[in-house]
Amino acid sequence: MGKPLMTLPQSAVLLPLGAALRLLPDSVHTRVFSALLNHLLKGQPAAEDLGPLEGKRICLAVTDHAGSVCFQVQGQGVKASPMKSDSDWDVRIRGRLEDFWRLATRSEDPDTLFFSRKLDLEGETEAGLYLKNLLDTTEPDWESHIHAVMGKTAGTQAVKMLTRLGLGQYLPGGLHPTHTTD
Repeated sequence: MGKPLMTLPQSAVLLPLGAALRLLPDSVHTRVFSALLNHLLKGQPAAEDLGPLEGKRICLAVTDHAGSVCFQVQGQGVKASPMKSDSDWDVRIRGRLEDFWRLATRSEDPDTLFFSRKLDLEGETEAGLYLKNLLDTTEPDWESHIHAVMGKTAGTQAVKMLTRLGLGQYLPGGLHPTHTTD
């Protein structure tokens, strides 16, 4: 008998997310996700790289919970764009909630998720490839994000505090304070 497959423990976050996907309408998922994504894009270089996706409708279809999140790229962010029909999108990524979680937390390489078909990319080839490459190359800049959200003075103090407490290491990609001085 071969070596058993390694299984990842269910994250405590996935259970409530799955319940929300099953219980709440897609319009709620879409509004919450769009607001969260716009917040996370603040201060990020990736926000400036969205230009080629301008006006594109992107749908994230969670297959194991029958929920979808659809948004349209607009400027350096997104706006909620609920689907009017099952084909009302330019690019759709389909997959299980756990695989979307791996993508979002960068616990698995995006190329691996797409090439192993854990996440399926459908629709406009050029826009889909650009989106996949953007997901693959984007590294969060948490210090810039904190400054964009809190402002220079409060952001600098927050980064110093997180660094002193050693909490920056828990952010995906870590926190590398380069703009602060003691």
